[in-house]
Amino acid sequence: MKRFFGFALIVGLLSIPAFAAKNSQSLNLATTVKVGSTSLPAGDYKVTWTGTGSSVQVTIAHKGGATVTVPAKLVDAKNGHVGVITDGANGSATLQTIELDNFNLVLTGATAQGE
Repeated sequence: MKRFFGFALIVGLLSIPAFAAKNSQSLNLATTVKVGSTSLPAGDYKVTWTGTGSSVQVTIAHKGGATVTVPAKLVDAKNGHVGVITDGANGSATLQTIELDNFNLVLTGATAQGE
């Protein structure tokens, strides 16, 4: 019985990083996009989200650059890819939605931090 509990404890501890990585994703922006009043240049970003249910807080971070935090709606979708949807009105691309494998993060507003 002790062996079983020891094995269960080891498996549980090894699975913690997998659960932590569940709420983050790498994202590549091919062009400059606006999020709120912040322009994010093309490059690689880390997207993280926190919250429960469909209302979440999304943070888009670029190493050495601005961090943007925005409220969003988490919407189930079977995309099978990672991508973005932008709105090109007013002559600049504004980030509207981040598409991830199994859901979308539909942005609803933004504040910039660490510019």
